[in-house]
Parts: sequence; C-alpha cells; structure tokens
Amino acid sequence: MLKLERDEREMLAGDLGPARQRAMALLVKYANALGADRFIDIRNVTIIPGSIPNVEIVRKIVPSMDIDEIASRFMLDSDERVVVDKVKAFTTTNATWRDQAYPELQKGSKAHCDLLQRLAEYCKRIGMIHLATCTPYQVGNLPVRGEHIAWTESSAVAYSNSVIGARTNIEGLHSAFAAAITGKIPNWGMHLDRNRRGKVLVEVAVDMSDLREWSLLGYYVASQVGLNLPIYEHINHLPDLTQLMALCAAGISGGSVVMHHLVGITPEAPTVEAASGGRRPEFELRFAAAERRRTYEWLNRSGKDAVDIVALGCPHCTLESLRQIAELLDGKKISANTKLYLTTNSMIKAMGAIQGYNAVIEKAGGLILQDSCCLELAVDPDNVFATNSGKLGHYAPGATGLKHTWFGTLAECIDAAVTGKWRGELP
Repeated sequence: MLKLERDEREMLAGDLGPARQRAMALLVKYANALGADRFIDIRNVTIIPGSIPNVEIVRKIVPSMDIDEIASRFMLDSDERVVVDKVKAFTTTNATWRDQAYPELQKGSKAHCDLLQRLAEYCKRIGMIHLATCTPYQVGNLPVRGEHIAWTESSAVAYSNSVIGARTNIEGLHSAFAAAITGKIPNWGMHLDRNRRGKVLVEVAVDMSDLREWSLLGYYVASQVGLNLPIYEHINHLPDLTQLMALCAAGISGGSVVMHHLVGITPEAPTVEAASGGRRPEFELRFAAAERRRTYEWLNRSGKDAVDIVALGCPHCTLESLRQIAELLDGKKISANTKLYLTTNSMIKAMGAIQGYNAVIEKAGGLILQDSCCLELAVDPDNVFATNSGKLGHYAPGATGLKHTWFGTLAECIDAAVTGKWRGELP
C-alpha cells in the first residue's frame, strides 16, 4: 500500500497550490499502478518538451494556443489549465528536436519550430534549464553516484544508471514534469537495489577499440537478454565517453537495457560478484565474430551504393567527435549528391566553433544542427541514409520511413559523404 509523507499529503490536498496538487495526484496514480509503496525525494529531472504532437493536433485540442494550457494538457495530463510558478527540482530539457535556424530541414517546418520555441521559453519561465540535449551529462546536468533522479531520454537513462551510478527509470513526459514540480518520484524499478543486479554474464571476445564495436555489442546483447541486466566481462579496451554513449544507446534501442555492468569500469561492477549481487548469473552469452557479423547485417538495410544523407550525432556529438570529423574532412568537399548532417547541443557547438572544428566541417559542406535530432530530419523515404549510430540505424526506418540505411565506422560515413558512395564493410 502506498504511504504518503506529510508534505506529500499537503501537496495532494492542495495546501501547496493547484500545480503541485495536480502533479501529486498524477504521481499517486502512477505509483499505485506500479505497486510502489512510497515516494522518494529527487532533486534532478530531465524532460522532453519537444515530444508534444504537431501544431495541427495541438491547435485542435487547445484552440487558444495558450502556452500554460498546452503545457497542462500535454505535459501534466490535465484537462484544466494549471499555471506552474516554479519547478521544485533542478530540471533540464532534452533536445527540442528542432534547430530554429533550419526549420525547413526538419519535420513540421517553421510552425512546429515556433511552437517548440514557445515551449522552450515556457520551460525557462518556470525555472528549468534549457539544455536541449539528449546528453545532459555533457553540458551541466551530472548527477552523482547513488542519487535518485527522474530522467526521460532512454540512452541518457542507461548512461546515468550504468556509467554514473545514479538511479532512474525511463520516465515519460507526464511523470517527469510532475516530478519536477513536486520533487518526488515513485520508489520502484531501478531505484531499488534488487533490480540493479546483473543476471546475464556476457563474454566479450572481440577487439573493442573502435566505436563501431560498442554499438554492435550493445545492440546484439539487447536482442538476447530481454529485461535482464547484462554483465560484460573481458573488455580489452578502456572505453571513452563516446564509446560508452554508443553502448548505452544501442542497448536501449535494440532492446530494453536500462542498465548494464562493465566489470572493472562502471561504478557498481568492480567484480562480477558485485555486479550480480553475489548471485550466480542466470545465463551466459558470448559476443564473438559470428555474433558481431550477424548484428552488423541486422543494422545494414540497403543494397544501394549511392548515399543521399549521412547523419552523425545520435546521441549528440561530443566535442571529441567534432574534432575527429573535422580531421577527416580537412581539405575535402562533400559530394554534390550527398548531405552531411551533424546534431549536437548549443554548448558543444559553441566549443566546436572556438576550437575551429565547425569552420572545417562547414567549409567541406557539412551542416551542424543544434538542439535537434537526426530522427526529426525531413527526408524522402527513398533516400539512402548512412550513420555510425546503432541507435539511429535502428530507429531511422520506423521514425522516418527510410527503406535504405547503412551503418559503419565514422571514417566510412565521412568517406560516403565525400564520395557519395557507401564503401564500408566489416573486416
């Protein structure tokens, strides 16, 4: 049975205002549905305001287009207009999925860009930090080990649980917004010790020095483990930020790996025994040459060599990624028949400009979109699409209607952008 503390009862009764009352009522329903016995205090939230429907649907439901009513309907699941004064928890926004400078390149065009800009201003007005990124840990939202948080974006959730050692489930827009207003979240799932124990032991028998391998590893294991958490052992390479991001993103898109354990690397896995809670893993997997080859073939869905679009930055490009891309493009030109799109957040893009990386990329013909998402590009379903992201390779066909996708290394993707041809292969 759900037990409420005094401050939670006060919020639910409306003693702390209508916004907290509505948010607490939503969270009580959520907790009861999950079977949670109590709430836990949180001070860190991420939300995805850009996930609201397109302008036409919003206007039908909220003819006035009043921003407080839009937020009430689509972010708080309220039939009544609720005015939020200030959020209680430190809260940052995920990618709005639109770069305001290039509205015609993204779904919904200028009308949706304008709506999302109004939502961004709303979020700032009520005390949120508008980071507009799927990788908040890169640019100012970095929780600590053991901290209970309420995050939304799936790969960031996996990164937070697995790499940082914070504790979060994949929250939806409604629950995350309510958590931001109340500073509360139900105590269930990945907040509980027993649910953070690894149950599948994965022997990694390939060289993990290249970014591509981390996507392949995460994607393959996700397809095999269901809701069980994997424990990776015998990793022969110390991963960097981009490689860890790739593993998290592929694991959550190829399946439901909200947390994994890299033995000797991630916080809760100094040993296999620690990662499993002292229990014997329920089953074992091996990721070797055959599994690597099979996964690569899953992610490559094109028989056409000509490439129309190369998309990089899912999750958002790191500063190191911009440096590598600039080095690969230095002195070269993008093919006249191909577009190169990169996505990152405004802070990483600003640092790229300071370092001179952006100028090299743009001189070559590439375009860096900020605060957006490759999945929101307005593309022709017949376009041939190439990426180095396992997550993007998985989601692009369903999210954009694309029929032809290539997945490979960063160098292969840049080569495709320059030559207009896909020449990648798995050695």
